[in-house]
This record gives sequence, C-alpha cells and structure tokens, in this order.
Amino acid sequence: MENFKNVKPAVNNFYNVFSCVDSSDNVCIEDSTINVGHDTISLKSGWDQYGINYNRPTTNVHIRNLSLKSPTGAAISFGSEMSGGISDVTVELLTIQSSHVGVAFRTTRGRGGYIRNITISGVILSRVDTAIVADGHTGSHADDKYDRDALPVVTRVLMRNFTGEGIGLAGKFTGIGESPFTSICLSDIHLQTSSESWVCSNVSGFSDDVTPEPCQELMSSPSSCFAGGGIYGGDTAARAYYSW
Repeated sequence: MENFKNVKPAVNNFYNVFSCVDSSDNVCIEDSTINVGHDTISLKSGWDQYGINYNRPTTNVHIRNLSLKSPTGAAISFGSEMSGGISDVTVELLTIQSSHVGVAFRTTRGRGGYIRNITISGVILSRVDTAIVADGHTGSHADDKYDRDALPVVTRVLMRNFTGEGIGLAGKFTGIGESPFTSICLSDIHLQTSSESWVCSNVSGFSDDVTPEPCQELMSSPSSCFAGGGIYGGDTAARAYYSW
C-alpha cells in the first residue's frame, strides 16, 4: 500500500481505522498521508481462543514514510486482538500530529499470543496526548469461553530516534503481573512534556539518552536489550549496527 494522500474520516464517524493488518505477512505500507478518527494503522492477529486456534501471525511488516493524524486513537497500534502473534515489524520515518496516542501496544489476559521483535525509529511527534502506550489491560473478549490463563507476551521492542513537542505524557507502560512486558528498549528519545513524564508497572527494559528520564523499570541492565551481540528489535539492520 502506498501513495494514499489526505485520507480523512467520514463525517460524524470518529471510529474509523484506515488500515487493519490482521493475520497477514509480507506487508508494506509507505509514502502516505492519513487522517482518520481512530487508529490510522492497526496490526492484529486474531481474537482470544479463535486467534490462538487459527494460529496465523502478522509478521514481516514494513511501515515507512507516513504522515499520520488520529484524534481519538493511536497513529500506530499493535493489538489488542493479537492472539495469533505479531512479530518482525519495522516502522520508520513517521510524522504524527494532533493525535491521542503516538504508538500503542494493547493486550489483555486471555489473549495469549505475543508481540515481539518490533523496531520503531525516526518518529516526529507534535501535539500528542501520550507518545507511547503499552497496556496489558485493554480490550474486550469474543465471548465468555476465553482462557483466563492464556497470558500474552510482549518483548523485544526497540524504539529509537523520537522527537516530540506539545506532548502530554511521554509514556505509559502497564504490563500484566503474571506476564510483565520485557526487553523494552528506548534510545535517543527527546520529548517536551507538559505533565508527569512516565508511568510504569510490570515492565522491564533499558534506556539510553532519553528525556524526560524514564522510570526505573526502564533503566535496568543493558543486557535486557541485547541478543548475541545485537540489539533486540524487528529491524535486522538495527540489530546488526546499533549498540549502546
């Protein structure tokens, strides 16, 4: 998908999603300007036990060179329906303006599945309520037959080279007690915020050259963001080249 220009929401409908990539592989979205009411780009992979049984992940996705606006949602979102898994996603060169959330990772107990090996880089944010959200308590269930013991895994997420002005909250990370978010890696992120900078619980990772200073949970050992000498993430070039 490429060269979509000035995509705007339908009148009086602010729950539009421009592109929902669900249980798909080898996807490229690039060179577009998108303004919709809710999430502009949403990556998913099935809902609770139905997604687990179908077992088709969303993987090998490249998103680049987009201008995004999402007044009531997120410019880029992962989940909350992600029971088949989401992995190996590279997102780069985004301009996000006048949005509720810049980047969102959403899941909840009963989903199962995973979000892993994600790299997001080169992001410019302006007038965004919350730059980054990772929430382990978001989303409804298909029915009451879901497995409460099916815990999702969120790990190996690299976000680097972010700048932002007019930001309300830098980041909110709220994992699940029995399945905390791990290897959340932040580097070269500089956000001008107007309120409390970071909120964290049930999350671990590492950060370098980040302002405002992240919470202690995101300042643990750098080994949490390395694998075999390279940095975690979905971008092979980033893993091979980038180091702290």
